[in-house]
Amino acid sequence: MSNVNWIGLYTFVSREVGRTFRAWIQNLGAPWSSALLYILIFGHVIGSQISLIKGVRYIDFVLPGVVMMNMMASAFSHTEFSVYFMKWIRSIDELLVAPFSYLEMIIGFVIGGVTRAIIVGAGVYVLAIFFTTATIAHFWSMLFYAFFISVIFSFAGMLIALWSKTFEQLSLPTIFIITPLTFLGGVFNSIDMMPPTLQWVVRINPFFYFVDGLRYSMIGVRESNEIIGYMIILGLTLGLGGLTWYLFKIGWRIRE
Repeated sequence: MSNVNWIGLYTFVSREVGRTFRAWIQNLGAPWSSALLYILIFGHVIGSQISLIKGVRYIDFVLPGVVMMNMMASAFSHTEFSVYFMKWIRSIDELLVAPFSYLEMIIGFVIGGVTRAIIVGAGVYVLAIFFTTATIAHFWSMLFYAFFISVIFSFAGMLIALWSKTFEQLSLPTIFIITPLTFLGGVFNSIDMMPPTLQWVVRINPFFYFVDGLRYSMIGVRESNEIIGYMIILGLTLGLGGLTWYLFKIGWRIRE
């Protein structure tokens, strides 16, 4: 720990966290507004036509998924854009020649992504208080899921930024991977409402365990296996984190 560049790390973290507030309308206002629309439309308009799910109102069942969906998107987009933009304007070269390790650089990006995701998630929860019961059944479990899933998507955003050679490529994983997996992750419906063949697809979707874990933390309703969920989250955290560190270390596409 004595070799850590604490001043450099603090400066870099301050820069990354500050990005969230410098463009707060885009980074915070936009997800809060979209979450409010989801709550109103799916919760009240559609929810009024649906009976109880797992013993809770539809709007309360949907809320954890809306919170998680916005947290995942916020963490992912933060690190994705930050890393790619630094590649594009070549400012990342300054970090590479500075007395700043790859691990410190990754930690700075991740803290920025997690901070933005937590603020967005907390804001969605506060908005939901006015329209739902917005309970927290298991506080420490909620913190676990919120933190580690934000870390996972921060790593994912960095990997996509390294892979992308153009701004157009940045949007491809969101369109063809993240969005379909999100809607097949049980955000807006119980897995029991799906046909058996589609249920099998949902159960191999890691997003299902993310949403279901937070749903259990908030309203005490669980549809997935808890142990499998923990294994997936820890496995992805270590796997994506290790891959990110390795690609930074070998300089894969950093200067492209």
